[in-house]
Amino acid sequence: MDRLAIIGGRELYGEVPIAGAKNSALKVMVAGLLTDEPLILEEVPDLADVRQLTTLLQNHGASVEREGSTLTVHAKDIASTTAPYDIVRKMRASFNVLGPLLAREHEARVSLPGGCAIGARPVDLHLKALEAMGAEVELDEGYVVARAPGGLKGARISFPFVSVGATEHAMMAATLADGRTVLENAAREPEIADLADCLRAMGAKIDGEGTSTVTIDGVPRLHGATHEVVADRIEMGSYAMAVGAVGGELFLKRGRLALLGAADGILEEAGLTLKEENGGLRVTKWGRPTRGTSVQTEPFPGFPTDLQAQYMALMAMADGTSTIRETIFENRFMHVPELMRMGADIHVEGRSATVIGKRRLKGAPVMATDLRASMSLIIAGLSAEGQTMVSRLYHLDRGFERLDDKLRAVGALVERVPEE
Repeated sequence: MDRLAIIGGRELYGEVPIAGAKNSALKVMVAGLLTDEPLILEEVPDLADVRQLTTLLQNHGASVEREGSTLTVHAKDIASTTAPYDIVRKMRASFNVLGPLLAREHEARVSLPGGCAIGARPVDLHLKALEAMGAEVELDEGYVVARAPGGLKGARISFPFVSVGATEHAMMAATLADGRTVLENAAREPEIADLADCLRAMGAKIDGEGTSTVTIDGVPRLHGATHEVVADRIEMGSYAMAVGAVGGELFLKRGRLALLGAADGILEEAGLTLKEENGGLRVTKWGRPTRGTSVQTEPFPGFPTDLQAQYMALMAMADGTSTIRETIFENRFMHVPELMRMGADIHVEGRSATVIGKRRLKGAPVMATDLRASMSLIIAGLSAEGQTMVSRLYHLDRGFERLDDKLRAVGALVERVPEE
């Protein structure tokens, strides 16, 4: 098992290629189950989660081939409609094969996903959406067993609260349903729009993505297509915050301000400059200290929960006091004790954290507790005095492609070292 050794204090200069969004790539890969023709996906990151989902798709009979950053999913025949526990438990996004299998084969048996370190994430909204479309759903020894003997039917589905996963799941299932499906209080994240673009390229009829009401008119079948996965806004925001922590200038290839939502204005308020240019986003910060700025996580276009830990690391080195309120997931302050090992002054009460900024943290051995927390510790380490050693890198490898290579290329002193 590897660790990441970081010597802090170096500004970052150069160009960083932003990979395709992990959260989008996983869903468009699953969409490949909706057609018996090849789905060619470009800019798919090479991540542990992508490899795990590849194993599940192959279990269902799909061939999955990679050439560079291009992935081809071809589910000519569905060999199995069962998604086994041993695969699904390792990654929550695996559960989303349920809707496409049900839509195409009219039956599916999918293990409930395992627990999540950042809090409970139930699947009841997913199941209620499928039931609204006529599916018969029952639980059997830890598996969801769903049947739609006559196929799924269009329905009006109003989500009681915004859920990205349930919105994506219902969208995919509705593409092959008989009639019109209307999703109310739908999620508005860029990954929703990216999935809609992919499904449309496959022949689906979808309208309203990016708003709170999405309409899908079912079609008899979908066909193959080529789709480029949208740039990863979380990777983009993380590198921007790294610039905020240490100073310098990075050009983030494929980056776009629109993908950041409220994070754009928050970072500008904290003292960074973000400018969209041809082919990407330029992020700069020279001289002046970062300003303490308060945030609250919210569904898009609000400040994303997946940038909360990274922003806390930035605020730990800011000038002034900031408050960070987490409204999406419980248990998402597990990185706080690790940042405090590096000298951060953070006080947590419930779902709010007060961060009293310091000009410099000190390197220390720290341990990642989840994917985004790992990036938080790396941002802190890039600015800290001395050496920081981040362990449990398997969390990082789930969501950041070649991070150590990318950081070295722009001047950081980082190196993967084996666990002692």
